[in-house]
Amino acid sequence: MHLELLLPNNTYYRFSRGLVVRLTRFGLAIHPDKTKLVSFGRFALKKYAEKPSRCKLGTFDFLGFTHYIGRKLNGEVTVIRKARRKRKVGQLKYIKQQLRRRLHCKTSETGRWLKRMVQGHINYYGVPLNSRALGQFVDEVKRLWLKSLGRRSQRHSMDWDKFNVLIKRWIPPPRIVHLYPEQRFYAKYPK
Repeated sequence: MHLELLLPNNTYYRFSRGLVVRLTRFGLAIHPDKTKLVSFGRFALKKYAEKPSRCKLGTFDFLGFTHYIGRKLNGEVTVIRKARRKRKVGQLKYIKQQLRRRLHCKTSETGRWLKRMVQGHINYYGVPLNSRALGQFVDEVKRLWLKSLGRRSQRHSMDWDKFNVLIKRWIPPPRIVHLYPEQRFYAKYPK
């Protein structure tokens, strides 16, 4: 921890102390293991660019996303949200387990169920700058389904031509569903 965070006249210290006092008035408390001060924002990115060895950019997990500061392709500083790895792995384990249970169900039933699972994942995690994680998730679901279909018979395994037909019918392609926050704002309140 940096020494500057421990100084009593520091803004960070005053803010955290004030937050604790305010939350106790409502009967709430901050969990010490889950709470941390992170260097965040455009000034943190600038400080990191100047001295990358001394300061570290902060990340935090919230609502299934890992948030960190970065830049868009045009150079503008923005908050980047990436699907939290722990959640993604947990969901893939659940899908794998369910595919094992549905091994002898009709392919259309399993496809309908997978379509709902993948579409729900895309609807929640389809935020800007998260397309790589979405693509990886969809590819992993395809791989798990192909493996599951291959286990249905000892003599015949699923070939790619037949499997591509199933993919086109049941697995939605990964796409960004949500807009950047400023685009949502201007859609609601035009200039």
